[in-house]
Amino acid sequence: MSLLVFLTVSQAIIAALLVGVILMQKSEGGGLGTGGSPAGLMSARGAADFMTRLTAILATVFVALSIVLAALATQSSGNRTIDDTLDRSVPVNPLNNTGALAPAPAPTNAPAPAAPATN
Repeated sequence: MSLLVFLTVSQAIIAALLVGVILMQKSEGGGLGTGGSPAGLMSARGAADFMTRLTAILATVFVALSIVLAALATQSSGNRTIDDTLDRSVPVNPLNNTGALAPAPAPTNAPAPAAPATN
């Protein structure tokens, strides 16, 4: 059970990191877009490559964790049986034991409403 909780928390952290990394990228496929030294990790090209690789790694870990969590959840709930003990019998009206619907009550002889006055 503790492994399932650990993996679920890890899944949430990976998901948050994945969202953050995706939101930091430029919409046209670039990276952070921050300038820096012309060569190296923090150049515009280096940051784009780093963010793209980080996105791919996080997405792969996310999918792998999803598959592992699904397998663990199936394994832990595999010994349950379906409960079919619900009582589905229709209650019978005690006044009418034939099983048919009881007739509607007869209307009372209430006076009819008065017609509106005409001028």
